[in-house]
Amino acid sequence: MNEQADGPIGVVAALVRSTFLVNAVYEGSAREYGLTQQQGQLLCVLMARPYGMGDLGAVLGLAKSSLTGLVDRSERNGLVERRPDPQDSRAVRVRLTARGARLADEFYAETCRRVAELTSRMAADERDALAALLGRVVTDNKVPAVFVEPDRSH
Repeated sequence: MNEQADGPIGVVAALVRSTFLVNAVYEGSAREYGLTQQQGQLLCVLMARPYGMGDLGAVLGLAKSSLTGLVDRSERNGLVERRPDPQDSRAVRVRLTARGARLADEFYAETCRRVAELTSRMAADERDALAALLGRVVTDNKVPAVFVEPDRSH
């Protein structure tokens, strides 16, 4: 594998390397809050609203058995709860508990701060351009909203 010089890199390498960078930040933040990366993702997704198991699996990109294990562990830790689905008596909706909501808020704020720090040496117009381009990549590829938009006033 060739090492990249400090010069410009191509779009493929930039996207792949930035994925590793953001994942490392996300995982480090989760670890400090006593969460796995997947539990952190689950909490952030559930901040927006409760989800049925099928929709939750699709958003998180998890197979049914993996999702069930994740929700089971998170439920045992008092972070989420299953409630009957009012529209379908055979189904459940997963939602944050009060404890899970508090932890999600703290984890979310700290993770946003850390991710935003990655672009702190950029000018505001550069950050805006990067956001627009990456936004187009995720929109064009129909990436589910697994992380709500942070408050832009920061």
